[in-house]
Amino acid sequence: MEHVATAKDGSTSHKLLPKCDLPLTGVGVVDLVITDLGVMEVTDNGLKVTELAPGVSKEQIQAATGVKLDFSAL
Repeated sequence: MEHVATAKDGSTSHKLLPKCDLPLTGVGVVDLVITDLGVMEVTDNGLKVTELAPGVSKEQIQAATGVKLDFSAL
């Protein structure tokens, strides 16, 4: 999936947020998130980055994410 949502006017918004703002069909069923910027494991403490896409820095993926990321697995 694309890490950031882009509107028709070119503006962007975070897709990964502290709390879902849409109706949920299942709670707690996702344990891995794969985006164009990297791979994140869903833990009890939040999102742990396990892999960065080629050419993507920790700073870039953090800036594009609506929650604090854990980089301890890198």
